[in-house]
Amino acid sequence: MLLDFDGPVCSIFAGYPAPHVAAELVDVLRGCGVDVPPDLASEPDPLEVLRRIGAAGDRGLTRAVEKALCAAERLAAESAEPTPYGREVIVAARQAGLPVAVVSNNSASAITSYLTAHRLAGYVSPVVGRAYAEPARMKPNPEPVMKAVRALGKAPNRCVLVGDSLSDIEGAHAAGVLAIGYANRPTKADAFRSAGAEAVIVSMSELANALL
Repeated sequence: MLLDFDGPVCSIFAGYPAPHVAAELVDVLRGCGVDVPPDLASEPDPLEVLRRIGAAGDRGLTRAVEKALCAAERLAAESAEPTPYGREVIVAARQAGLPVAVVSNNSASAITSYLTAHRLAGYVSPVVGRAYAEPARMKPNPEPVMKAVRALGKAPNRCVLVGDSLSDIEGAHAAGVLAIGYANRPTKADAFRSAGAEAVIVSMSELANALL
């Protein structure tokens, strides 16, 4: 079982809001002398800020934004809000004999920090986070999903990824992995079905109960 982190496991930016982090990244760009366009200045998603800068091709700027984002994510992990039944899914999967990996566009250091603080690190391996300063390798790129599958030593079609975004569904399918869409907002359910998710859940309790 492969789990996305922000969504199925926790809400990483619950106590340190994502728009605030995105604004801090924009400040980093301005501090580097960048004339930030209005649409990027108002971008609420820090991962999208990183993606946009990476696509522009300036390695120095990408590294500066990546460094700031990693630090912000580690801080955010301290006040992250656990997803209801997210822990139960991880524990039940292991009790059922299923290895559990996390595959995320967040940094591995922030994920590991959260798992350690919540006494889950022993249940999850590997942790595959964002490739440093290479946002093009984030999901929906299948590379991180394939990396986790290889580490588990399983065939892709024997693995399932649980995620709360279309990039999770697309990345899973591109890697030959099954996908469960976690529709933590009602508007997501139809989009997941349209994207071909093998199943859609609205609560992690559905998955926990199935595993039990």
